[in-house]
Amino acid sequence: MIETLKPASSSKQGGRMGVVVPHGVLFRSSSEGKIRQQLIEENLLDTVIGLPEKLFFGTGIPAAILLFKKNKTDDTVLFIDASNEFKSGKNQNQLTDSNIAKVIETYKARESVDKYAYLASFDEIKENDFNLNIPRYVDTFEEEAEIDLDAVRAERLELKAELESLETEMAGFLKELGYGQ
Repeated sequence: MIETLKPASSSKQGGRMGVVVPHGVLFRSSSEGKIRQQLIEENLLDTVIGLPEKLFFGTGIPAAILLFKKNKTDDTVLFIDASNEFKSGKNQNQLTDSNIAKVIETYKARESVDKYAYLASFDEIKENDFNLNIPRYVDTFEEEAEIDLDAVRAERLELKAELESLETEMAGFLKELGYGQ
């Protein structure tokens, strides 16, 4: 299919193509790895867009869109992690107009966006053995808030004292009612 894309002319951009694939295609080795390597070495892969799970009817697996472009002017690949960009549904998730607009704006800008997109060089991808798994390039890790152990300990002691007070009060009520004598 890629071979049938029209080359760029002086008046038009080269051919483009998008393919929806399961995430496994991005990182499995063997023949898929060799195909990925060739596509990248021939500078045909333009963008990898990670999609949310449960987006397509009949399957819950997340998918990705691979965008190919003939006669690219640079050797970079844009990775966009749109896996959290959706409207939740009971059986199927949906991409809203604003979700789609965010992906398109990021694609057009072709820049790294913290925790959302990363513009990787050929050398970076080669260093990762042509593995296109989006988390290798887009860091979505959120640090947990630091826990103040002294405050937690103080709150625990306060709750323990309150519990003892309530147990003493309850024992008094039970005694008045004739229980626990």
